[in-house]
Amino acid sequence: MLSSEFILELKKLSKIYYTQRESIFGKSKAMRVLDDISFQIRKGEIFGLVGESGCGKSTLARAIVGLTKDTQGEIILSGEDVKKTKKISKKVQIVFQDPLSSLNPKKKIGWILEEPLKIHKIGNKENRIKRVNQILELVGLDNSYRDRYPQELSGGQRQRIGIGSALMLSPKLIIADEPVSALDVSVQSQILNLLMNLHEKLNLSYLFISHNLDVIYYMCDRVAVMYLGKIMEIGKVENVYDNPLHPYTKALLGTIPKVNTEEKEETTYMEIEDIDFAEVGSGCAYYNRCPISKELCREKSAEMICIKGENDSEHFVRCHFV
Repeated sequence: MLSSEFILELKKLSKIYYTQRESIFGKSKAMRVLDDISFQIRKGEIFGLVGESGCGKSTLARAIVGLTKDTQGEIILSGEDVKKTKKISKKVQIVFQDPLSSLNPKKKIGWILEEPLKIHKIGNKENRIKRVNQILELVGLDNSYRDRYPQELSGGQRQRIGIGSALMLSPKLIIADEPVSALDVSVQSQILNLLMNLHEKLNLSYLFISHNLDVIYYMCDRVAVMYLGKIMEIGKVENVYDNPLHPYTKALLGTIPKVNTEEKEETTYMEIEDIDFAEVGSGCAYYNRCPISKELCREKSAEMICIKGENDSEHFVRCHFV
């Protein structure tokens, strides 16, 4: 049973990038890549974030761990404002999509895993080596990997090291940013099962980011659907998949190939068009692509409303016509 206590709270989180001017006298454009993001993750929960590539998922992940600066709004982690604390790394860690790019190629695995303990002055040399060995065992590798370099490992082994590195400081929240999308299909299930086992064994909370709808369904308790920097729908993963409320969620779920059905359903792969974030204005970001949009949608973005789902579970949607 999930805790009622929140490990993470986002309150009206926004981020604006400014593009380069096209000429000396031209004006830079404001691109709102995160737009009024608000949701909570409970202790022990696996919370999914799904959306097309380029919708702002990774920017959100980086903002939570303090790698994206100048955000508006609040990020509350274990009751503390992230912008005011210097101990973020002990509370939250991130597992990146490409482990090779996040591991120092000139250092051995033992050094890479031990380094966070050195930085935070945790334990002596003997205790640190003991912790490194413990983490290697936890992610399914033996002590011999301490003396190897990242380029000597397979993609799956490197991702295990990436996960182990995230666990070194015993954080309670792990952000998994597309953790299996760069891996072979045969290895993906092994890494997903490892994450599930660690979740249960260490009572971890996850923000699990992916564009793969099947992976989100397998891994997550709840899911938020994101489009062009805005959250369109949030609910229990079963409710969102079985009864999608927002037109974008319906279209996104329509891209999943149907199997074992007598009727052939036409599915299309959706790609984000070149929509200028600055031109979205105060209206709905999905207005130009929505099959049921009206003038109201162009003029005003809908507020999040709560629709009771199965067993009175909360199901939120941002749409004027639900």
